[in-house]
Amino acid sequence: MERPPRAEGLRSGGPAIRCAAADRRQWPLTWAGGTTRFVGLVRIFSGIQPTGRKHLGNYIGAIRQYVDGQDRGDPAIYCIVDLHAITVAYEPSELRERLYDTTAILIAAGLDPDRCILFRQSDVREHTELCWLLSSVTAIGELNRMHQFRDKSLAQRELVSSGLLFYPVLQAADVLAYRAHEVPVGEDQREHLELMRDVARRFNARYGEDILVVPEHRIPEVGARIMDLQEPTRKMSTTGGTEEGTVLVLDDPKTIEKKIKRAVTDSGTEIRRAPDKPGVSNLIDVLAVARGVSPAAVEEDMRSARGYGDLKGAVAEAVVGMLGPVRERYAEIRPDQDRLEAILAQGADKASALASDTLADVRDAMGVGAPQR
Repeated sequence: MERPPRAEGLRSGGPAIRCAAADRRQWPLTWAGGTTRFVGLVRIFSGIQPTGRKHLGNYIGAIRQYVDGQDRGDPAIYCIVDLHAITVAYEPSELRERLYDTTAILIAAGLDPDRCILFRQSDVREHTELCWLLSSVTAIGELNRMHQFRDKSLAQRELVSSGLLFYPVLQAADVLAYRAHEVPVGEDQREHLELMRDVARRFNARYGEDILVVPEHRIPEVGARIMDLQEPTRKMSTTGGTEEGTVLVLDDPKTIEKKIKRAVTDSGTEIRRAPDKPGVSNLIDVLAVARGVSPAAVEEDMRSARGYGDLKGAVAEAVVGMLGPVRERYAEIRPDQDRLEAILAQGADKASALASDTLADVRDAMGVGAPQR
C-alpha cells in the first residue's frame, strides 16, 4: 500500500482517488496557511552539485528537466548537494559562493520556489542519518565497482576520502528520503541510480515491502550527454574538459558564438547524426534542444546548408537565444544573497517535513530508537 504524506505542514484526509495517467494515488493536501488541492503523488527528486561553473551540458541535461518537472511533480524536489561536494579537495569560502551561484542559476532558468522545493542538502539532516542506515544494506563490493569512484580516486593527489566511496549511499538517501518516483539525471548517473534501486529493493525485502519507493530514472532522449566542442568524444565539463569546448550558461553572446564556430566537426560535408560523426551529431543535438524540435527535423532543415559553417551559425544563434534570458535574470537575482538564503531555508523546512516521515518509518522498521506510537 502506498503511503500518503504525513509530513508536518501538510494536512491530508479523504478517500484516495485513482490517478488516470498512472498507477499513483491522489490525496487532498493543504500546505500550512495555503489552499487545499488534490495532489498526484508522482514525486520527483534530483540533486545538483554546487561546484564548478554550470555549462551547456548541465543546462540541457539537468536544469531544463528540473524546470519542466515543476508541472509534473507533486512535489518536485531539487537539492543543491553541498555534502557531496566535500568528498574532494575544496575551499570552504568558494563552496558557499558557488552554492549561491547555483541557486541563482536555477531560479534564473525558471525554478519557482512556490512551485517546487529547492533547498541545500546540508540543511536537512535526515539525509545523513538515512545514509548511515542504508549503509547496512549496501554491499562494499558494489561501491568499489562504481566508475565514478575509480575515476575520482585516480584524480586525487593527496587523499582519497572514504566519502568518495560512500557518495552513492548518500545519493541513495537523498532520493529515498522523499519516496521519489522519478529522478531526472544525465546518462552518467545511470550507474548510481541502479545502485539506489538495488538498495531500496534490498531494504524492502529485509524490513518491509512498502517502506521505500524504488525510483525510476528520467534521462532525456536528446541531450542527455552533451559533448565537449573541441573533443566531441568526451563529455562537456568544467573540470575534465577544454575551456574552448565548454559553453558556460553565463557566457556572453560573443563568447558563445566564438566557441561554437570553432567547434571540431568531422570529415565530409553531410549534416547528419552518425557514430562516425561525433562532432556534427553533438551540434545537431544541441540545436534540436535549443529549437525544441527533433534531431531529424534539424537534419531535414540543414539539407540546404552550404556546409558545417551554416550548422555552427544556426547552433550559435539558437544557444545565444536560449541562454540569454537566463544570464540576464541571473544578474538581477545573484546580488541578493539574503533572498537566496531565505529561499533555501524555506525549502529546507518543507523538505525536512517530508524526509522526517520516511526516516521515522525506516528507524521503526529497523528497530532503531523508540518505537513509533
